[in-house]
Amino acid sequence: MAKQDQDKAAKKAAAKQRRQATRGRIKQIFEAFKMQRREDKLLVPLMLGAFVGVTAVVFLLGMIWALHWVFLPAGLAFGLLAAVIIFGRRVQANVYRKADGQPGAAGWALDNLRGRWVLTQAVAGTAQLDAVHRLIGRPGVVLVGEGSPHRVKSLMAQEKKRVARLVGDTPIYEIMVGTEEGQVRLSKLQQRIMKLPRNIGPGQIDSIENRLAALASRGTAMPKGPMPQGAKMRNVQRAVRRAK
Repeated sequence: MAKQDQDKAAKKAAAKQRRQATRGRIKQIFEAFKMQRREDKLLVPLMLGAFVGVTAVVFLLGMIWALHWVFLPAGLAFGLLAAVIIFGRRVQANVYRKADGQPGAAGWALDNLRGRWVLTQAVAGTAQLDAVHRLIGRPGVVLVGEGSPHRVKSLMAQEKKRVARLVGDTPIYEIMVGTEEGQVRLSKLQQRIMKLPRNIGPGQIDSIENRLAALASRGTAMPKGPMPQGAKMRNVQRAVRRAK
């Protein structure tokens, strides 16, 4: 009996946690909706238009086949789905618009990538908050730079040379985030990375990660956050070389 009581108590606790988590998610969505509605005057009209339009189309299809009352619930469900999709895309576009050009925005976008990725943020940087982030995944190694192009170009070249010594023939891709020609917009960064070809297996990802982690552990750790004003990146690199 005691074990049955414990099982019942555990099930009740788990169900309570699920209900709390669901309520928390609903509250977050509602807060996001209120914030977006204040900034986006087209949000509600677009959501209502999508809901009504999709529902009407499905309902009319049902009328053609004389099954309109059967198709009505499906139309309402598809209409709601269309409204939710529009809401999600408008919120995402707004978030990227606000983050565009902000220091660390590319690192934030990379941190939200789907799939098997190993991210190391700011493997190289400057006092002006330029940064190079390193991704390891099925395409190989991806270096993503953000900041001033002429400063990041040199950081990327140094990091690529350092990584190439350890990864052998594994492809190394370079992506610069920005709005200039040849750069990738922040809102398109995830899409661009997900389109890269798959060149290595999951086991190779772990192997490359271990090799690069071992290299980093032999050097002097870079401090978190911006460097002090006037500090020179080459002086820090020289100190790292002496420490090896």
